[in-house]
Amino acid sequence: MNVSALPKVVKYVETQHHGIQSQSLSRYAIGYILRGTKHIYDGDKRQTLTKGDLFYLGIGHHYEENVPEAGQPFEQILFYYTPSDLQRILIHLNITYGLNITNEHSCENCRNRAHIAMPAWSAVRNFFIGTNSYLRDGEIRRDETAENIKMTELIYLIASHEGCCLKSKLLSNVDSTKENFEQTIYDNIFKDVSIEDLARLTHRSLTSFKKEFRRYFQMPPHKWYIRQRLMHSRLLLISTSKSISEIGNECTFPNTSHFIKLFKKEYGTTPAIYRHRHCGSNSAETDARLASVANDTKSREEMFEEVESMAL
Repeated sequence: MNVSALPKVVKYVETQHHGIQSQSLSRYAIGYILRGTKHIYDGDKRQTLTKGDLFYLGIGHHYEENVPEAGQPFEQILFYYTPSDLQRILIHLNITYGLNITNEHSCENCRNRAHIAMPAWSAVRNFFIGTNSYLRDGEIRRDETAENIKMTELIYLIASHEGCCLKSKLLSNVDSTKENFEQTIYDNIFKDVSIEDLARLTHRSLTSFKKEFRRYFQMPPHKWYIRQRLMHSRLLLISTSKSISEIGNECTFPNTSHFIKLFKKEYGTTPAIYRHRHCGSNSAETDARLASVANDTKSREEMFEEVESMAL
């Protein structure tokens, strides 16, 4: 679907807890929690957001868990921007209001994370309270001008704020070339493509592709792709009943033993043990089998594949 045809300001309401969910974004998102709790997962780390928190999500895959509380639904508002949207708005603010926007803030949090979260300051809180009224009355859906005004106002509030990670992230993404490069990378996470294929898809030489990839993702392509696939495999392990082999295949690993080997190297444990620790056992028989595993003469990978099949 054409990105320009997608809604740019959306309110989400969830009345039930659906566990950890994966979503793929083709645009940058700035959100605000109106009610409930949101968990954002990044590898082994989990960041918890509550009412009044402001957050940024970059293009690509994200793992989230939205939790309704005290019988009330989870509610959030998201604004979606393309790099061209950001560039247009920043130029408008500069020309019309003489707002000279510079990006003087930089830290490891800005550079290495695909999401940023922080408590909203009073001007932003008031902005989202007003936006919620607009959305409730349907005014933004009926009026494209009102939508653009709201999108510009939010960027103004963030860009005019003293240096912070969210502002730094936004200003670093005013680059359509970077957007196209990143989108191609994320679109191929679960496809069987080579580094040479990716270089051709992004219209770069192999050397240029590797250099640019490191600049955007801070690691070599092969390592980054393996890490993304392993992160997705963890979500599948704790949120589905799929077998180890099915998960390995879905995450584009060539075979189950290779998947188990890489998983153990990254996380220090096998997929089956990881699932057991996070989901609990399904039977006393599984617990007994796990307890005796350490004394077995089989390899750990073989043993826990067997335990996995017993538990399902």
